[in-house]
Amino acid sequence: MQANTQKLVAYGNYVAGQTLPSAAGQMFASVNPATGQKWAQFVESGTDDVDAAVQAARSALSGPWGALSPTRRGRLLMAWGEKIAEEAENIARLESAQNGKLLAEMKAQANVVKEWLYYFGGLADKVEGRVVPIERQSVLNYTLREPIGVVGVIVPWNSPTFLTIMSCAPAMAAGNTIVLKPSEVTSASAFELARLAELAGIPPGVINVVTGGRAAGEALVDHERVAKICFTGSDAAGRAIAARAGARLAGCTLELGGKSPNIVFQDASVDNAVAGVLSGIFAAAGQTCIAGSRAYIHESLYDQVVERLVQRAQAIKLGDPLRADTQMGPAATAAQLQKNLTMVARAVDGGAEVLSGGKRAQVSGMEQGYFFEPTILHRLKADNPLMHEEVFGPVLAVTSFRDEEEVVALANNTQFGLAAGVWTRDLSRAHRLAKRLQAGTIWINTYRAMACNSPFGGYKSSGIGRVNGIEAVDQFLQTKSVWCETSDEIQDPFVLKV
Repeated sequence: MQANTQKLVAYGNYVAGQTLPSAAGQMFASVNPATGQKWAQFVESGTDDVDAAVQAARSALSGPWGALSPTRRGRLLMAWGEKIAEEAENIARLESAQNGKLLAEMKAQANVVKEWLYYFGGLADKVEGRVVPIERQSVLNYTLREPIGVVGVIVPWNSPTFLTIMSCAPAMAAGNTIVLKPSEVTSASAFELARLAELAGIPPGVINVVTGGRAAGEALVDHERVAKICFTGSDAAGRAIAARAGARLAGCTLELGGKSPNIVFQDASVDNAVAGVLSGIFAAAGQTCIAGSRAYIHESLYDQVVERLVQRAQAIKLGDPLRADTQMGPAATAAQLQKNLTMVARAVDGGAEVLSGGKRAQVSGMEQGYFFEPTILHRLKADNPLMHEEVFGPVLAVTSFRDEEEVVALANNTQFGLAAGVWTRDLSRAHRLAKRLQAGTIWINTYRAMACNSPFGGYKSSGIGRVNGIEAVDQFLQTKSVWCETSDEIQDPFVLKV
């Protein structure tokens, strides 16, 4: 890194352990959303830049990384986790400066990825084939499970380090190498991750970083030497990526959008439910795919719970994400701020009533920041866009319901199926809903819980495949069947046996 003439920090791509400039000389700027000021610039990568990174990843795959034993590979992943944890504060500050999320949240994510790298590091030497019983007893048939090759990882801006590791850890445990394209909003921390990987002993070229926008992403998706794409982001972008990758028969793991319901039954603990609904939508300023953006509250509790939600939402302190007393930071980009405003306005045009927020917020000393008030709306009709489209901001739609049948139908009435929350003391009901709700993760009397060993992914338009857990490693392996005849008997189909 070095300062340019405009005193912006300048980053080059990171390929095979080297910092490289843009092949075409193109750069783009990163803006701090809390201040609205530019602070760094990055390479606007094109086809040549991406190709250099893919070639480096291929060389590492056939060279030093591919030559390592699975056990050694796993130990290096664990060592990488230690290095990241040691630099958690630095990584968190970089990410808060890029996406405006709370420093405490970004630091917690940078710390917890050590658990992911320990878990997947431990799985690296648990990848095993099997012996297949064949009718002909003299034939030994067994399977080998091998890495698929170079994996392209495209991550969004909301949780850069956490989501990067969720894709890279299982892919690398399976023996693959990586070309990482971070969001153009939050590119800086990716370079720290790559640098720390090499400090941990992971060979150069195993993790390569190319920055840029749509053109860089398309070049990575289209590259004939990229075996699989792991993408986290919007469903629209995921569909486009799947179509492009599918045209050349490359695989995809897609973790896409959500419109997750948080359902509060009449027998729920009101205190716990209120806290869960609030954290589900406002804890990360709504900038998370699992945001509980639809709250369904039983009619017997509706007025009480909504009143408490509004009171708590109005008390949330917006401000500098680096300050310990700030409870919610800004939207990550000007475009996201505008989306928040537009979708609330559309909802109101469709008959919704704003109970709290709904406007851009002014924060003293950060008047140019992209702050948006924690927002709650009700009286939304079933066809209101806010009930079906992902906002990715701190916007909650609340609706009452009468009984279980009604709320299941309401909750499932969406193209998405990433997560759902259920608040009830009736465990029979809880487990019935766990089966009936169309989502990849069901939380009962909790929300936003996640673990490295529990699979995560979506139903319907919320994605394809799973991250986390043993299933994640399976998705980065291909199976080879080996047949070996052990007898000396000649098997000649053209010799007639008498």
